[in-house]
Amino acid sequence: MTTLLKHNISKNISLSETEMEDFCGLFQPRKIKKKTFLLREGEVCRFEGFVTKGLFRVYHIDTNGFVQILYFAVENWWVTDIDSFTNEKPSQLFIEALEDSEVLLITKKDKEFAYENLPKIEKLFRVMTQKTHVALQRRMIDNLSKTADQRYIDFIEKYPQLFQRLTNLQIAAYLGISHEFLSKIRKKISGKK
Repeated sequence: MTTLLKHNISKNISLSETEMEDFCGLFQPRKIKKKTFLLREGEVCRFEGFVTKGLFRVYHIDTNGFVQILYFAVENWWVTDIDSFTNEKPSQLFIEALEDSEVLLITKKDKEFAYENLPKIEKLFRVMTQKTHVALQRRMIDNLSKTADQRYIDFIEKYPQLFQRLTNLQIAAYLGISHEFLSKIRKKISGKK
């Protein structure tokens, strides 16, 4: 299960074979069945996870009961509630497996151990945090400046494999629109072809 993790790390930093084995040895594998929660609202997130198989959705339910999907995590992606994990406070998020999934989990204690004993690991998480901030900033700008039609087209183009693994309801919740509005967009787009 660590082959994908090692490849992901190597894209961001260079570690010796020993450093790589030491760091990867801090992760615990976990299998999660479809429709099972890795984290529920109100729990403290005690992990950062690396997805080796499957698909997760990270979402919030607003006061009106609407599901708001922050992101999906598929193979080779990281998954956590960074606010809850970092600040050790109850989560506002749910992390649910949409498929039978496998994930490698590292605890805060083991991550801190890695920071102290494998200094390059701090650089790894700094680089990953920067990439996450860039993606978040781009998504916020898109949500503020693009129409729902364009956001839908962008989603399909940016995540073609992910798009095929999701329901229209899940895609609508990610785009922040109703399922009915997404159906209208799809009809309009298919009519242009």
